[in-house]
Amino acid sequence: MATVQGDFQEHIDITQRALQELGLKGQVVPLRTGKDAEQADAVILPGGESTAISKLLVRFGAMPVLRRRVQDEDFPILGTCAGAILLSKEGDEQVAKTKTELLGVMDIAVDRNAFGRQRESFETDLKLKGFARPVHAVFIRAPAIQRVWGTTEVLGTYNDRIVAARQGRRWALAFHPELTQDTSIHVAFLKALG
Repeated sequence: MATVQGDFQEHIDITQRALQELGLKGQVVPLRTGKDAEQADAVILPGGESTAISKLLVRFGAMPVLRRRVQDEDFPILGTCAGAILLSKEGDEQVAKTKTELLGVMDIAVDRNAFGRQRESFETDLKLKGFARPVHAVFIRAPAIQRVWGTTEVLGTYNDRIVAARQGRRWALAFHPELTQDTSIHVAFLKALG
């Protein structure tokens, strides 16, 4: 399991807690290089700034390795906020303007700052498909998924905007589950690793 730039430490901490809750052993480490990407059994692309994350993945040689690894549809990957943008096959004009390189592995189109600027950040409880109870979600300069196609399924919406989707073992979330005490997203992702 590995993560990259942005709020990666929060993902490391909550993933370790989720492993403990499930009684599983595993190592959660930051992903920085192509070698790290090669050794990972799963990847979490965190929130942060999608252009910065993309550039760092390219600079340190992780982007081409991830692109190769995610060609296998069984390779598990979770993208939250900026990470969800990087998983998308289609970005908006901001993605094009900033020349953000996308992994392009999920059949989703994203609107990069759909929920506004930093001052419009908010928290809410979301009902997600497959979850017994609502999940607490933190939205910070959050994207929205404009549309899905193919085998991608919508897991949740907020104000008629798609904020959670899954395509096999690939998950895209417009919010930050790692900034809460709720481990349910990470537990579900780990369970899906089989």
